[in-house]
Amino acid sequence: MPVKIKPIKKEESNYVCSVDLGINNAATCSIVGSDGTVKARKFINPARDIDRRNKRKMMITKKSKQTYSKTGKKLVKGFCRGLYRKSSNINLEISRKVSREIIKFAKLHDVKVIVIENLAGWKAKAGKKGTLMRQKFHLWCHQKIVEILSDRWAELGGDVQTVNPKYTSAYAFDGSGKVKRSKNNYSLCVFPSGKQYNADLSASYNIGARYWYSVLIGDKHFSKVFVSQSSTNTLRTPVCLGTLRSLKANGVQVNPHL
Repeated sequence: MPVKIKPIKKEESNYVCSVDLGINNAATCSIVGSDGTVKARKFINPARDIDRRNKRKMMITKKSKQTYSKTGKKLVKGFCRGLYRKSSNINLEISRKVSREIIKFAKLHDVKVIVIENLAGWKAKAGKKGTLMRQKFHLWCHQKIVEILSDRWAELGGDVQTVNPKYTSAYAFDGSGKVKRSKNNYSLCVFPSGKQYNADLSASYNIGARYWYSVLIGDKHFSKVFVSQSSTNTLRTPVCLGTLRSLKANGVQVNPHL
């Protein structure tokens, strides 16, 4: 049945809610200001539902190995149909819960724009076939989260924008350079200065900074990655939170309504 929804107009704000969708944490949110100020942070990770989903996938893997070892043939169509259906439904519920928490966080801080990475067409390259890492990427429901988030936030009068995802996690938010991931804890990264920080949180800062940087320089497609457009082989620094703060230090007018 068609439903009529009265349009809601949200007021412009000097802050945005930047979201990093990841594997270790389902979503990492930050409230980033146009002057480079970070007002709030939040980690969203429905661990219970993720464990339930992964448990069913492991059951499918175990049953498929047992079946193949006895028959030596390919699995028939509809193999473990019930487990696949339950796993898919749990994944859908995870997407709904994550989207709901992001919107709740954005409403709490009264922002209009939610900024996410443009991961359309992205395919995982990490992890070998049959490994736990490959399974994590295969079960990642980032596209469903974006779809639900965009629809619900539009009904509330908000706007969802995307930025180029390249190097958001690879570079430190303070502009010091590339980070090194900890071998024991992949969520932890080490800056060139020796500072340890959460990798997903640093990425969420950079996502919000790229949005504001693009607005300030007039890039309507929000696709800016590097500060300069040099065609030489010289190394360019990607746009990060430190870049946004340097604009303010250099006297660039910070106005989100340009």
